[in-house]
Amino acid sequence: MSMSTYARRFGIVAVSGSVYVGAVYLGIQLYGGERKGQQQALLGEDGNKTTSYVLDPRRTATFQKIAYSYDDEIAKDEFVMGINLMRRALLYFHATGNVLEVGAGTGRNLGYYPSGSVKKITLTDSSDKMLEKAKEKLSGMSTAEKVRHDVMVADASQLPYPDNSFDTIVDTFGLCSFDDPTAVLKELQRVCKPDGKILLLEHGRTKAYTGLSSYLDKHAERHAKNWGCVWNRDIDKIVESSGLTLEKLHNFHFGTTYYIVAKPETQ
Repeated sequence: MSMSTYARRFGIVAVSGSVYVGAVYLGIQLYGGERKGQQQALLGEDGNKTTSYVLDPRRTATFQKIAYSYDDEIAKDEFVMGINLMRRALLYFHATGNVLEVGAGTGRNLGYYPSGSVKKITLTDSSDKMLEKAKEKLSGMSTAEKVRHDVMVADASQLPYPDNSFDTIVDTFGLCSFDDPTAVLKELQRVCKPDGKILLLEHGRTKAYTGLSSYLDKHAERHAKNWGCVWNRDIDKIVESSGLTLEKLHNFHFGTTYYIVAKPETQ
């Protein structure tokens, strides 16, 4: 599929996704209020108000808990907002050679890697239960695809690979969930070849709409508790502090979704 075709579809998706997000946001602001359930969600299991799920380093336990329902929970939202198309475009146009995917979760990028330019894909995640779902998906794919993929549990901040091991490294919606996202990006650069690419599809706070970022801030604890995801992180700041060299950066959904093509920091 040509870039022009993708561009046209991106335009349609961006508009429909923005309308959807705007409607949800305004609806919550106008009618949601501070419900009792939301207040309770900010408390720890012991009722201690000082517990912070945003700062809690044990997010893998949350991923283990939601692994079996995760795909069903987010599939509709991703479809309406065009996230699947963004995943496909990012990988189709930019992934090549030997690929490492971190924060692979349930394997939501499976089927989007091009068959010609990508030779091998290694899926990693800190949650073995999330990866079990990815393995289930792989079991229903062709023999060629099964051979092309490896799946293993690994910490994205301490990868078990030598320097300069991969041509392409992929992370989709992982920076919101890593304990130290800057450290992870530095680690990805270590295992990426100097002429390789690091592909990111992320969500975080928006610089263009302060009201939306304020909403993300207000409900960050509840969202982190339910999903293990800190949805109000400053992606621009994280990427800049990691030293990544940006080649492409596009924002969607009022600036909350980041489509990034980057290279390791030039030494």
